[in-house]
Amino acid sequence: MEPPKPPRRVTIVDVARHAQVSTTAVSKVLRNAYGASPEMRAKVRRAIDELGYRPLAAARGLRGQTYTIGVMLPDIRNPFFPEIVDGVTDRLADTDYQVFLGPGGCNDEQTEARVTEAMIDRGMDGIILIAPVSSRARLERIASAVPTVVVGRHGHSPVYDTVTDDDVAGAALVVRHLAGLGHRRIAHIEHHETDPTRIAEMPNTQRAEGYRHAMRALGLAEEIDIVSTVYTQEGGHEGARQLLARPRRPTAVFAGADIVAMGVLEALAEAGLSVPGDISVAGYDNTTFASFGPISLTSVDQAGHEIGGNAIRLLLERIADRNKTSVQVKLSPSLVPRRTTASPQREGS
Repeated sequence: MEPPKPPRRVTIVDVARHAQVSTTAVSKVLRNAYGASPEMRAKVRRAIDELGYRPLAAARGLRGQTYTIGVMLPDIRNPFFPEIVDGVTDRLADTDYQVFLGPGGCNDEQTEARVTEAMIDRGMDGIILIAPVSSRARLERIASAVPTVVVGRHGHSPVYDTVTDDDVAGAALVVRHLAGLGHRRIAHIEHHETDPTRIAEMPNTQRAEGYRHAMRALGLAEEIDIVSTVYTQEGGHEGARQLLARPRRPTAVFAGADIVAMGVLEALAEAGLSVPGDISVAGYDNTTFASFGPISLTSVDQAGHEIGGNAIRLLLERIADRNKTSVQVKLSPSLVPRRTTASPQREGS
């Protein structure tokens, strides 16, 4: 017995016959082009709904647009990045665009390159790259092939737009908050970086520099203590273990991201230390779990939803005009104090 044949795909010709109009009229409605009356649009849309017609993305691409946006995420486990995606999708809610996500491989340049090349090969109308680790030259090659917005890189380029948080100011908010509570031994866990361009442009290095600058400004230069790991929960756990092994452990830890702070909290609990009784902890990103009652993490809010909204606004503008002057948006962060930070109990210990 032969397997049943799959149902034939509904075509634009079927829609035209069902609506009793020409294929040209259907095409105008699909493209939202000039020349289709409200009555014709209603008739065609009704036929599309009744037949379940879906235009092929490849065919739409041949006409100039696929109405797809690619978003590259460096780490799908980091809870901050979905907030950016929410900002993107909310801004696109009333449009024909669809968002496709591509995991970038946790700071792996080769994986990131494969993801971005796949997005370009599939004819996506634009790409948003979140905290990419690719070289400036590669980012500009991508932007030359497809409209591109880069999120979380502080460098400027004439061919792509950027959206960033003021990471130096955000780090200073944390340091001033902890110093205001009476802390002096304030340590920082950063993401290890070696590439010169990324050192100049990535948010993790900006936050570390903001920490150093704020400590010096407060007369705490001799207390500067930085551990370099990675922006993951495991990196936070390892960084905390290194800090706890110091002859004089810090009374407060500023983790460069909330996901890092989670690892710090885990390591402190394993060591039998209380937060904030023994050590205060602050993060960065103000992710959803930072406000979760049992955690209640002090954190810097860099408005992920607003970052995403700005990124898609700039991308749609660049899709409409490939030659427009590049734009750099820098948002101002705010501090959200919660229960993981308090005055030190034994500063002299």
